[in-house]
Amino acid sequence: MKPDLFEAPDYYNLDDLFTEEHLLVRDAARQWVKRDISPIIEEYAQKAEFPKQIIGGLAEIGAFGPYIPEEYGGAGLDQISYGLIMQEIERGDSGVRSTASVQSSLVMYPIFQYGTEEQRKNYLPKLAGGELMGCFGLTEPNHGSNPSGMETKFKDMGDHFLLNGAKLWISNSPFADIAIVWAKNEVGRIHGLIVERGMEGFSTPETHGKWSLRASATGELIFDNVKVPKENLLPGKNGLGAPLGCLDSARFGIAWGAIGAAMDCYDTALRYAKERIQFGKPIAATQLQQKKLAEMITEITKAQLMAFRLGQLKNEGRATTAQISMAKRNNVEMAIKIAREARQVLGGMGITGDYSIMRHMMNLESVITYEGTHDIHLLITGADITGMPAFQ
Repeated sequence: MKPDLFEAPDYYNLDDLFTEEHLLVRDAARQWVKRDISPIIEEYAQKAEFPKQIIGGLAEIGAFGPYIPEEYGGAGLDQISYGLIMQEIERGDSGVRSTASVQSSLVMYPIFQYGTEEQRKNYLPKLAGGELMGCFGLTEPNHGSNPSGMETKFKDMGDHFLLNGAKLWISNSPFADIAIVWAKNEVGRIHGLIVERGMEGFSTPETHGKWSLRASATGELIFDNVKVPKENLLPGKNGLGAPLGCLDSARFGIAWGAIGAAMDCYDTALRYAKERIQFGKPIAATQLQQKKLAEMITEITKAQLMAFRLGQLKNEGRATTAQISMAKRNNVEMAIKIAREARQVLGGMGITGDYSIMRHMMNLESVITYEGTHDIHLLITGADITGMPAFQ
């Protein structure tokens, strides 16, 4: 295994804008990725297996609910710290970042925001420490970009709810201890339910054959007359806005995370171009390769500035759904383009597991689709600037 020689690009000296706490949090995550992710991730991606042994490390660096208050087991950090942790983890692998992102934004966030005090105290400390792992059930076989059409339903049976339906493309589901499940009640109103592994009729079959996010566990959630205790309902918010609020937090993390993948591809390509000799000189000395590298660092820098400003707005409670959508869409597109260009810089070596680029490229094909597809985010921006939704 090659040593991890990654050096993060910072062309506009953004480090000057971060607080000392931001830098400490980021550097701790960066060193953990170098020590615990880089040496093993290619092997796990090749065999399409999630490395469960890293869960404790993710908890130690504060990757699970970093912005959750300390009284509930979180680190009590700000949104920029959360973004920086996601950036560093995705620099290692998008699938590992997905695991942390789901735990933080799609499991802990709704319990914190919409749950009861008893639910917060019961679940959040265990989730923050990695003692419990969770997943988020919104997408269904027939309803992806249109979650309001969901068919998963629950009925009030007096002393419990009866849940039926199915969810698809669920990160963490094969090993999750709990699932935050969004379902419609008898009158068609969407609510969140905490479903625990072991409840009769609840199963989580794993999805196999993926070419992307191979080091992440993906599966389904199947509910066949599952009895859910009434105290497992999230009472704080209902309607489609409840799960979409969770997605705002997750998309914010993705906007930062994609920068990490792009930085790793750029750093790998730059290092290779300086070392690869053709026609008697390093390929980095040729115009075409310099064009590729110069465009990469330009786009990374633009994305870094967008994410930083978005983080400031998020800290102030002023970041809108449309602003988050724009950053998610832009930064993931930026990352996937850089991955493709970086692969070309490495030539044939770019497709091998000796380098991270092809793995990042395949992973980003999922990231550009999940948490709102590339096209849907474009329409969110379009609706915001025109005032005329074009979804139907």
